[in-house]
Amino acid sequence: NISKTPMDLVMFRFAIEHVSRVSRVIRQGRSHALLVGVGGSGRQSLTRLAAFMADFELFQVEITKSYTVADWREDLKLLLKKSGGDGVNLVFLFNDTQIKEESFLEDIGNLLNQGDVPNLLPPDEKQECVEKVRALSKSYSELSPLDLYNKFIDRVRDKLHIVLCMSPIGDAFRDRLRKYPSLVNCCTINWFQSWPDDALEAVADKFLEEMEMTAEERAACVTMCKSFHQGTRDLSHSYLEQLGRHNYVTPTSYLELINTFKTLLGQKRTDVMRAKRRYEVGLDKLGFASSQVATMQVDLEALQPQLIKIKGETEAMMVVIEKESVEVEAIAKVVKVEEEQANEKAAAAKAIKDECEGDLAEAIPILESALTALDTLTPNDITMVKSMKNPPAGVKLVMEAVCILKDLKPDRIPDPTGSGKKMEDYWGPSKRLLNDMKFLQGLRTYDKDNIPQHLIKKIRTQYVTNPEFVPEKVKSASSAAEGLCMWVRAMEAYDRVARVVAPKKIALKAAEEELDGAMQALAVKRASLKEVEDKLAGLNEQFAEMTRKKEDLEAQVDLCEKKLERAEKLIGGLGGEKTRWQASAEELGKTYVNLIGDVLIASGVVAYMGAFTSGFRTQCAAGWTKEVETLRIPCSALFSLAATLGDAVKIRAWNIAGLPTDQFSVDNGIIVAQARRWPLMIDPQGQANKWVKNMEKENNLHVIKLSDGDFVRTLENCVQFGTPVLLENVQEELDAVLEPLLLQQTFKQGGEICIRLGDSTIAYSKDFRFYITTKLRNPHYLPEVSVKVTLLNFMITPEGLQDQLLGIVVAKERPELEEEKNQLILQSAANKKQLKEIEDKILEILSSAEGNILEDETAIQVLSSSKTLSNEISEKQMV
Repeated sequence: NISKTPMDLVMFRFAIEHVSRVSRVIRQGRSHALLVGVGGSGRQSLTRLAAFMADFELFQVEITKSYTVADWREDLKLLLKKSGGDGVNLVFLFNDTQIKEESFLEDIGNLLNQGDVPNLLPPDEKQECVEKVRALSKSYSELSPLDLYNKFIDRVRDKLHIVLCMSPIGDAFRDRLRKYPSLVNCCTINWFQSWPDDALEAVADKFLEEMEMTAEERAACVTMCKSFHQGTRDLSHSYLEQLGRHNYVTPTSYLELINTFKTLLGQKRTDVMRAKRRYEVGLDKLGFASSQVATMQVDLEALQPQLIKIKGETEAMMVVIEKESVEVEAIAKVVKVEEEQANEKAAAAKAIKDECEGDLAEAIPILESALTALDTLTPNDITMVKSMKNPPAGVKLVMEAVCILKDLKPDRIPDPTGSGKKMEDYWGPSKRLLNDMKFLQGLRTYDKDNIPQHLIKKIRTQYVTNPEFVPEKVKSASSAAEGLCMWVRAMEAYDRVARVVAPKKIALKAAEEELDGAMQALAVKRASLKEVEDKLAGLNEQFAEMTRKKEDLEAQVDLCEKKLERAEKLIGGLGGEKTRWQASAEELGKTYVNLIGDVLIASGVVAYMGAFTSGFRTQCAAGWTKEVETLRIPCSALFSLAATLGDAVKIRAWNIAGLPTDQFSVDNGIIVAQARRWPLMIDPQGQANKWVKNMEKENNLHVIKLSDGDFVRTLENCVQFGTPVLLENVQEELDAVLEPLLLQQTFKQGGEICIRLGDSTIAYSKDFRFYITTKLRNPHYLPEVSVKVTLLNFMITPEGLQDQLLGIVVAKERPELEEEKNQLILQSAANKKQLKEIEDKILEILSSAEGNILEDETAIQVLSSSKTLSNEISEKQMV
């Protein structure tokens, strides 16, 4: 039972009394209430609160353009089923504005009298209700359908409470009471009279308590709000007596006054303070520019000698650097030549080295394989060889070759053939050699580069050429002999190559020694070059530092000169504005102080004075101004709605769009722009119609009438897309489907602002605007209508009529003059608008510029061009 649109209520004695009465009535069985009062007096709000307090469900019919008697009867069925069948405590809130057919009241009368509407429920639905009652108690199972239906009706009468809200104004209320006496007989009548003083004061206190003002000012504002409300009520009686025109002052008008005052005061304070601050900042910037001129001239005079001095030092340093650069270049040339020579020597040495390595490439693999073979030999292999008593010929052959390379002499033994001669035998030395623990190590470290020539010759002639002296054959005799054979052959191959490489190695050594000498000489030259290069680098650093200082000084001098030039432009261009800006800032300061009183009176005019004619408005505003002064609320001596809430540029645009130029019509335009409720303009001469159509033409205005078949669809589209709508030619009653739109009953759904219009929930655009006009000369809008809109009297005034008649006569007699006049008005308005925009732009640039304005060249150029354009436009205006 929680609404999507919360109510902001202030509870005072008057409201508490009424909500207590409504609560007491709906808590009693079979009781109903008739709340009599004008629209906006709180009847519906307090009924909702009472229903919520009692934890009852509140039901209201939703009236749409297509709402018919059939829809009404469906809603009544729902009421009966929920209260009688489901046993829900219901409050049926019904307003006299929802009576589309008088038969609605006949059905209400039946509900009040007997809790039923004849022939409402068809047999099947009646049977459904009877079954719901039968299920309530076992004792009901034996009852007849008629008895059960009577039980159902009893539950309806117990659970359903009807609260009727009716307005006593007009003949309709009197006639309805005569026709349907049950409205009086079956209801407790509660009259909602005008709010008393304490209620008005409590509401004003509550809504104004958070506003920024002193306690004395707040108390005075509360007093004035009460005076506005009561004074306008009295003025409405005079208005009716003198002119026969109706105007109703309701509590809603009072709430509108307070909310308008809060909103407008906050807006105007922000706007005035912002404008005042912009003028003050502009004046500060101009003052700063003026004060800087003398300082910058002194700075410029001080900088010039420094700049001349640093320029001289820089030029002298440049001469030194050029001289040192020549010396560095000469040394660099020498070093380059010597580097080239050294590179040539290095290349020659490398060629010799590569040639030696190429020759050795043949022997080195053989040598490595022999050493690898030696690595495979173990002490056991050696022991096996030396333990041989009669070694094979291959083993003896290999050991002979090893002994020869080791330069061991053979033993001389007798010839085994018996010839008696001695023969050489190497097996004895071989065994002694094999017994040496360092035998293998000796082979590995053998001086292969210095083998005696007679030894290698012997190996080469006697052994290498021997077909038996090959590893493959020797291997069959002994694996150890195979490795030793490979070693001997490797030593021979290496020696053969080494004899060829030896002269080349000598040449390589000589070349490397020559290269070392050249590199040492080159290192000396390089050190000398680095020394002079370091010296030059230091000079260059000094030169760069001096150049930077010179450039900094030049930049300072240039900036100083530019700032002087900009200051002259700024002072020359805007200096003439200084006096006017000072006066404007002071005037805005006074305006800010007087805002409370001025906005209070303006809010009173917007909330209460729309329906009154010019004379009544002027009289009332003058009286309010005196009261405000008496209560010592700061305000202007002469109140003007245009001066307080108007914008000269907008007003000129309105006049061009067709709004008459007299003060009354201008005030109407301001009320349309500032009022919180949508305007309903009494417009028998069609002035408002013409103005709205011209003003909103560019915004794709949609014009509708209540007689249009698709006006609801048009409204829905415009509300969604933010397009303005003009509803014209309305009568004294408005279609109930417009109520959510007029009351602006928006709510948030899915993070989007929505409104319910008829049967549809649609998105609500903040750009949407709604205008209503009527051609009735003296319409009588009841409070139920007037509380939902801002009523505006747009009837033509003598001044407006005179101006229009003059225009018609001139257009007939001298059409070229009328055309020229219209062109001049348009041009003048455009010029004034452009002047205002230029001034705003100048002030915006000055106020938003950070730091020193004279350092912002773009800002100065924009200001200068803007002022030039402003002067041109001013000259055109004078012409």
